[in-house]
Amino acid sequence: MKATKETLSPTRVKLTVEVPFDELKPSVDATYRKLARQVRVSGFRPGKVPPRILDQRLGRGVILDEAIQEALPRLYSEAVQAEEVDVLSRPEVDITEFADGAQLVFTAEVDVRPDVTLPEFGDLELVVEPAVVSDEKVEEYLGTLRDRFAVLKPVERAVQEGDFVSLDLSASVDGEAIEDATATGMSYEVGSGNLIDGIDEAITGASDGDERTFDTELLAGEYAGRTAQVTAVVRGVKEKELPEFDDDFATTASEFDTLDELRADVRTRLETVRKQEQLGEAREKLLDKLVELVEVPVPESVLAGELEAREHRLSHELEHMGTDRAAYLETLGQSAEEFDSEVRDSAGKAIRSQFILDAVIDAESIGLDQGELMEQILMRAQRAGVQPDQYAQHLAQGEGLTALMADVLRTKALFLLLENVKVVDSEGNPVELHLPRRPSADEGDDVVDISDELDAEELPTGAAGPVAAAADADSDAQSDAGDAEADAGDSK
Repeated sequence: MKATKETLSPTRVKLTVEVPFDELKPSVDATYRKLARQVRVSGFRPGKVPPRILDQRLGRGVILDEAIQEALPRLYSEAVQAEEVDVLSRPEVDITEFADGAQLVFTAEVDVRPDVTLPEFGDLELVVEPAVVSDEKVEEYLGTLRDRFAVLKPVERAVQEGDFVSLDLSASVDGEAIEDATATGMSYEVGSGNLIDGIDEAITGASDGDERTFDTELLAGEYAGRTAQVTAVVRGVKEKELPEFDDDFATTASEFDTLDELRADVRTRLETVRKQEQLGEAREKLLDKLVELVEVPVPESVLAGELEAREHRLSHELEHMGTDRAAYLETLGQSAEEFDSEVRDSAGKAIRSQFILDAVIDAESIGLDQGELMEQILMRAQRAGVQPDQYAQHLAQGEGLTALMADVLRTKALFLLLENVKVVDSEGNPVELHLPRRPSADEGDDVVDISDELDAEELPTGAAGPVAAAADADSDAQSDAGDAEADAGDSK
């Protein structure tokens, strides 16, 4: 077999494969044996029908066509390996030449991973916000902590903002009661705005036992988008009483004896959180800068797959929320065209980021050992609230494990880049990012420990992304090539 590769574009190649008839003979013989078991001919036992009888019954051309369809997936895979083609899509196969006893010539066009030229990362500079925690932020946190230890005290007065009330609720549309919109004894903080539009205005000023009726637009359910008449009955009013802000509070709310000690600990904790946010900011800005600096063409098939995957996820989420696409776009204040354009730009950026990080993985020989993989499975299983073996079985279905490995490797690549770029804050001061630690020599290989840092949502990925697409193309190469040739084979 002889295979030649022709570059059609930075993301697409054409393979031309020439196969002598002698190399097809094993497939032809296998086809005769298969048909001999399937075809019933009087006077011959199953599996013992001679080839000449099959030729008479079915036709030599039909048998050769089936033999070619059986051989094409294997021949295509061998050509891909011989020419070292990094495929990202299913092949478009066309038989250009074949006759009984003569060579088979076919072509296969396929999308491929583009070549990526990486910049000198040491020359890159990122600007992030300072990891400074103001006194106001510390006091705001302490105020929230103090709020947690507040007690609710019944009061005999009209409802005010900040009060907690017990409500009986019912609703109707055009006089017809909505069964799912009835509640008794519901606790609600007035002014929080997390119940029903219009409820705060309706019950403010009401007293225990008062009934208030108001109109509101329903956002979900059977009557989404319609105006409902809501009746709220106040069944009790309580106000929040905060504890004294002193050393006794510090003792009650923490392991510290004084308020100053608690305040110092809060500042330290907030500084740690701010450093983690600073790391996230640096990661995002690095990806933006890489996509801006590195020319990365995106295969249309890969982009189409990513868009399809995102649309599928959105549809599933909207269905779970009990709403539709039109209502969702209305809440965003976007037209369908604006939303689709934004999603397309985001998907393109995600794919380009993947290609760049994959190039870093190859250039730096970044690997993933079994221990790291198991750590990620255990961590994510715990996060999902399932048993690790159950989570691993779920990953084993489809391309879940491949996608997980790609996520981990890309995160390691991104951390490696962040170690080599210059990072300063907006005031020009050097910033030392809160990067995951590297194990010491006694702890094993010099690889980034990301078990506590990795988040699947932090990197652009997708079921239809380049890694998954390549895996799909590789695992399905045989069946796809065979399917693509079903009609072409019949026409020969």
